[in-house]
Amino acid sequence: MVGADTAWIIVATALVLFMTLPGLALFYGGLVRARNVLSVFMHCYAIACLMSVLWLALGYSIAFGGGESGYWGGLDKMFLAGVTADSLSGTLPEVLFFAFQMTFAIITPALIVGAYVERINFAFVMLFSGLWMLLCYAPVVHWIWGGGMLADGGIFGETGARDFAGGIVVHQTAGLAALVLAVMLGARKNQTTPPHNPGLVMVGAAMLWVGWFGFNGGSQLAADGGAAMALTVTHISAATASLTWAIWERIKYGKSSLVGMVTGTIAGLASITPASGFVGPIEALIIGGIAGILCQEAVNLIRNGFKIDDTLDVFAVHGVGGIFGTIMIAIFGQGSMTAQLGSLLIVGVFTIVVTALIALVAKAAVGMRVDEETETTGLDLAQHGERAYDMSS
Repeated sequence: MVGADTAWIIVATALVLFMTLPGLALFYGGLVRARNVLSVFMHCYAIACLMSVLWLALGYSIAFGGGESGYWGGLDKMFLAGVTADSLSGTLPEVLFFAFQMTFAIITPALIVGAYVERINFAFVMLFSGLWMLLCYAPVVHWIWGGGMLADGGIFGETGARDFAGGIVVHQTAGLAALVLAVMLGARKNQTTPPHNPGLVMVGAAMLWVGWFGFNGGSQLAADGGAAMALTVTHISAATASLTWAIWERIKYGKSSLVGMVTGTIAGLASITPASGFVGPIEALIIGGIAGILCQEAVNLIRNGFKIDDTLDVFAVHGVGGIFGTIMIAIFGQGSMTAQLGSLLIVGVFTIVVTALIALVAKAAVGMRVDEETETTGLDLAQHGERAYDMSS
């Protein structure tokens, strides 16, 4: 099965990159005003490029290096030192494992983009994202997936945190970072403009759905029944959450919107992510069914209750969904509740503190928010010298 494992993870790697480029870019781009769509594309594309270089230079070593520390992996694998085409990580060529994990390091800071669109300085995006991936994301990867302090045999004993594909590592960290930045930035001047292109939102969400098969199915790191089950429960949760979001929206507001339904899809995908290697179809129905309502209520609470302008609802959908799915693993008897809750708490506090510190440093270095005129006229022309559409036609 070694050849089959390699072939599947090559495909899964392409699918996870496809989630960011173009999936997430289109999903987020359709949700903003027409004058800001290119800035969103630029953020996602530039983050993908920068994270790829930084993952090679330092990130992979911090996350999966051979150091004995439970806190980080060390620097012995900087620039893939010692890794050849014949080096193995389990049954996979290590360079392929590196590439697969690199796509996760790309999408996690890219998810945060949704919190600060339409008012962020591009230089801040680049500096913050690079530092955050290295100083926040990569250490958490080591703690849970790299044999670190939250893994089996770590601070929670024999049964450590269960996070199959990133409920804590990806969605909680990105969601909390998004919330911190949204609070630090403050609200947009104009929060009433609807998504400029709901069709793009749906296309992006559909691409994310397809790519998520590689995200969750690939996390089995083998071409076997476990990967097939992870893929299947991922689909079931996404479909169920889409329906419950739309039904709940209709009950509350009298209509079911396309943007709402596809946001439900993402809520179902985020929620099943940590549990996808531990549950079956019935559990996936339950997780997805609850997620569609839970995340929709979280959106309302963050926006209208706390008055936080997390522009594209990153915390309410990804953060809440990832945390919910992580807890459901223990509720379904597939992990220790102490380890699940304890890991969420440790990673949560770490993420909030590190995100705030990095944001303060980046703000001092390059500035955080664009001026009021740029925000009003749009970031596309002011920050990138281009327009997505010919406004004269």
